[in-house]
Amino acid sequence: MPTLLLVRHGRSTANTAAVLAGWTPGVHLDDTGRGQAEALARRLAPVPVADVVVSPLERCQETAAALVAVDGPSGPRPALRTDDRLGECKYGDWTGRALKDLAKEPLWRTVQSHPSAAVFPGPGGEGLATMQHRAVESVREHDARIAAEHGEDAVWVAVTHGDVIKAVLADALGMHLDLFQRISADPCSVSVVRYAPLRPFVLRMNDSGGDLAGFAPPGKKRRSARKRVSSDAVVGGSTGSA
Repeated sequence: MPTLLLVRHGRSTANTAAVLAGWTPGVHLDDTGRGQAEALARRLAPVPVADVVVSPLERCQETAAALVAVDGPSGPRPALRTDDRLGECKYGDWTGRALKDLAKEPLWRTVQSHPSAAVFPGPGGEGLATMQHRAVESVREHDARIAAEHGEDAVWVAVTHGDVIKAVLADALGMHLDLFQRISADPCSVSVVRYAPLRPFVLRMNDSGGDLAGFAPPGKKRRSARKRVSSDAVVGGSTGSA
């Protein structure tokens, strides 16, 4: 079961302006966001990465480019692979509007309390449930491909958006989408999931500063032991990463 590192893009110009960017073109990382991406690249340096799959939007592409600019333990990182299914939710007529104004809209309460029913208005507006479906489909397909191409111990990165990450984590946790607002995904945070045959394991959420070296593939002895129980939860709690 490969290890998926879900990375939210660094802070963007839309984040600092408090507007809902959606698929608006030309939304880039700000200076803080670029620094966040560079710091995450250094944290990832000890971890071999088999693939980097990225939302097509600039803020994610820029974050991912910073991550692959720093070599891994075996040399250069892989080229970026773009997948539109990891793109931001399509917010329709809400796109580009100030969050303080959107909070006055009747739909805001639905987004907060019953997000599975929320469909954003206007041409191209998407439902949050539709976004979750495409995002989960994407990460599971890539996870299976990476296992086949690189082995069960491969580590890969998906660089995407806050609501997308929250939706993927809700699915992995077995939570209804209506509860996904309980999850946080800060700029350039890392959340970690392994998809085992019987269930996903959520290993880390919204981590903005922890050591990532423990997610490097294990040695042969540890690998053999882990594969024997790869779908089983550890009764009483795991012993953690070495």
